[in-house]
Amino acid sequence: MKRCAMDRRQFLKGSVAGAALVAGSSTLGSLSAFAASDPYVKLDATAQAALVRSGEVSSKTLVSAAIRRVEALNDKVNAVVTPAFERALSASEAVETTGPFAGVPTLLKDLNDWKGVRTAYGSKMMMGNVSTSQTPYTDALENAGLIVLGKSNTPEFGLLGTTEPLSVGACHNPWNLDYSTGGSSGGSAAAVAAGMVPMAQASDGGGSIRIPASCCGVFGLKPTRGRMVMQSHNPMRGDISVKNVVSRSVRDSALGLSIGERTDNDALYAPIGMVEGASKKRLKVAFSTMNYMGVEAAADVKAAQENVAQMLEAAGHEIIPVKEPVDGHEFIEHFMAAWASGPDALVRDGEAATGMPIEESQILEPWTVGLAKWYRAKPKDTLDKALVYFKQVEAQVDAFLSNYDVWLSPVLRTTPPKLGEQAPTVPFDTLYARTIDYVSYTPLHNVAGTPAMSVPLSWSATGLPIGSQFSARKGGEKMLLELAYELEQLRPWADKWAPHSAAFL
Repeated sequence: MKRCAMDRRQFLKGSVAGAALVAGSSTLGSLSAFAASDPYVKLDATAQAALVRSGEVSSKTLVSAAIRRVEALNDKVNAVVTPAFERALSASEAVETTGPFAGVPTLLKDLNDWKGVRTAYGSKMMMGNVSTSQTPYTDALENAGLIVLGKSNTPEFGLLGTTEPLSVGACHNPWNLDYSTGGSSGGSAAAVAAGMVPMAQASDGGGSIRIPASCCGVFGLKPTRGRMVMQSHNPMRGDISVKNVVSRSVRDSALGLSIGERTDNDALYAPIGMVEGASKKRLKVAFSTMNYMGVEAAADVKAAQENVAQMLEAAGHEIIPVKEPVDGHEFIEHFMAAWASGPDALVRDGEAATGMPIEESQILEPWTVGLAKWYRAKPKDTLDKALVYFKQVEAQVDAFLSNYDVWLSPVLRTTPPKLGEQAPTVPFDTLYARTIDYVSYTPLHNVAGTPAMSVPLSWSATGLPIGSQFSARKGGEKMLLELAYELEQLRPWADKWAPHSAAFL
């Protein structure tokens, strides 16, 4: 999940109603039929960039192939909601080969400004919003040579752990189209799992990189809070979100981290640079399967994590059973208060723009409105108290992790739910209960600011992915990535492809 920050008022003064897709649909004609053979679909972003640098393949060839994949699969998956194909093709013809990802096609999550293109935040309220600027983080992606094909699907303002916005429709899991991709970076994770692009931009304010990575069987690392370059021109008070990518290979995410991390003199953490491979160091691994409410993970999720722990132990790592270091009931009350403060502002802005109650205009989804009502029923100092509590949690987690190198736990309490079970139209009290039960391992690391990753190491008996979450002390991304490289060798996932992916077209 991701709580979005933006300058809504400026846009809402001029437009509330939806507009047509700014970038437009593809007009490529001859590209609409997918080629019988696509030699690039199974190559990660690093390998594709190497082809461009060597002159063996042009960026336009890679971009054209990716567009064909999107056109062949998107009607089923609905991962790409604002295509910008003509813009991407034009950029591919002018690409320089010096960037680490020069000429490689990708997607931006639709919570991120990209100058000249619609940023709708998954909401009916923002369908006519065209970004007039973009942040240094988006600049960093383009400066690395990435060619953006368009925007990926996200729940309204990133407020749910599933990607089922009413504005543009649900995103479908390539492993089983009846199931959720997770959220809020569901469109990005689904596009990577489907092979549309090798890597896509994602963000994480409560699990939004790790949740969809787990649901879609791809790799996703949430960096330490403060590691990456500026992510928003107008961050909301208490913003705990970070940005990075989801990918099929560890090296793509490692390189993605290196191009987006701060390297200036005022950087909060020493730059990591490119982490190249596994370490021989054996780690002290904390291990838990209960969530912070004291509820055990579902049987298949629990068994998957126990199997991963056994694999690590066999590889020489020390496994130490632990319990969650915080009181989950207190944690969730404060976390949801901070989470709901954003929807409260959205409702006020929507009502000011339309001059009518938000229920009448229906420009915001029931879940968003429900969060705002829930927040307004709280005392006025609720957010202040939540932010004070966050500092306490940060100290608790710092103390807990000081005893271990990494911490292994589930990403989610269950396997991906069916679409509709956590949709924004589910009655608020029911959806609230389902959300805090399902997403009960990831938000702690957003509050604590600690890095955490979802690694695709397991699949259920029904063929749905089950990610394993590994976290570390603040600034510990290098250790996590080195471990991820080792896990990638111990249990390779590169050749696992979803049934509804370009590998089978």
